[in-house]
Amino acid sequence: MNDLLKAIQGGLIVSCQALPQEPLHGSEFMAAMAVAAETGGAVGLRANGVQDICAIKRVSKLPIIGIYKQEYPGYNVFITPTTVEVDAVMNAGADMIAVDATCLPRPDGLSLAQFIQAIRTHHNTLIMGDVSTLEEGKAAADAGVDLVSTTLSGYTPHTKFSTGPDFLLLQELVHALSIPVIAEGRIAKPEECMHAFHLGAFAVVVGSAITRPQEITRRFVEATIRWQERLEHGHACSGS
Repeated sequence: MNDLLKAIQGGLIVSCQALPQEPLHGSEFMAAMAVAAETGGAVGLRANGVQDICAIKRVSKLPIIGIYKQEYPGYNVFITPTTVEVDAVMNAGADMIAVDATCLPRPDGLSLAQFIQAIRTHHNTLIMGDVSTLEEGKAAADAGVDLVSTTLSGYTPHTKFSTGPDFLLLQELVHALSIPVIAEGRIAKPEECMHAFHLGAFAVVVGSAITRPQEITRRFVEATIRWQERLEHGHACSGS
């Protein structure tokens, strides 16, 4: 088995990402988040874009799964969609590349198999295929990716969004494929992480539940509001 795969097997990978409109957007914040993740025991990181990857490489020794989110007009594929983004991520120092491996049309006009072959031609790297369905996972494996992740379940036009992890897809992929399957997407609790491993996940990626303080705060606030509503309802029912 590849040394990188051995390094992440059975461990937690932290996705250090922040959108432009978020408070912690900026490579210096993501680098600090990466150090925090490493200090906490993470075995790997997932990072977006050249600046963030370079900044994280300067402060952390953990392996980086690199992506490059780039939107092309008329296309839904945006996670490392073409070889242009692949080259940028690999030149920035990513240890592994993650790409959209769904059935959606690609902006470069290549099939997934052609895209994977183009990556292999120029880079000696592991390739993770982010998928949203079992059929896409099988197709990605046939196309030559080294591992697949459940990252895009609920984020494609042909899948239904849910508030929790897609454990059914994870289980289906584990049973159907001979390559490692990574659990990623809406994993918010340690118990959900443990369940993913129980279902056969090779590793687990957690992002928002760790690296988006505004989302963490919102969950606590919503719980507080629910508690206050229960108290008010109780007072109303008791006639006080």
